[in-house]
Amino acid sequence: MKRTRKEQIKRRHDRVRKRVFGTPERPRLCVFRSNQHIYVQAIDDTQHHTIVAASTLDKDLRSQLSSTATCEAAASVGKLVAQRALEKGVQKVVFDRGGNVYHGRVAALAEGAREGGLNF
Repeated sequence: MKRTRKEQIKRRHDRVRKRVFGTPERPRLCVFRSNQHIYVQAIDDTQHHTIVAASTLDKDLRSQLSSTATCEAAASVGKLVAQRALEKGVQKVVFDRGGNVYHGRVAALAEGAREGGLNF
């Protein structure tokens, strides 16, 4: 029986989450990608607390972007979350691609976060 795309993403996400865990010193950089937007947050899994978050819906980014569903938009979100994380004192993270394949917008977000100063 063929699985739907959502079922495939759910299976990959569960597989990734078995291995990836965020701590206060090294939070989990969690990515959610929809058709039009991309969201990212740094999460401390020990306290179930979001440290920083960014998305293409942020007002300061929204005015700069022509389209929110591009690799350039994802890279700028990555740089924004890196800037916010560095302000909070977070330099190292573990990357949780959220069941998405590390390609396209997800890879662009990761590269943008690395350019912004995050280590993972």
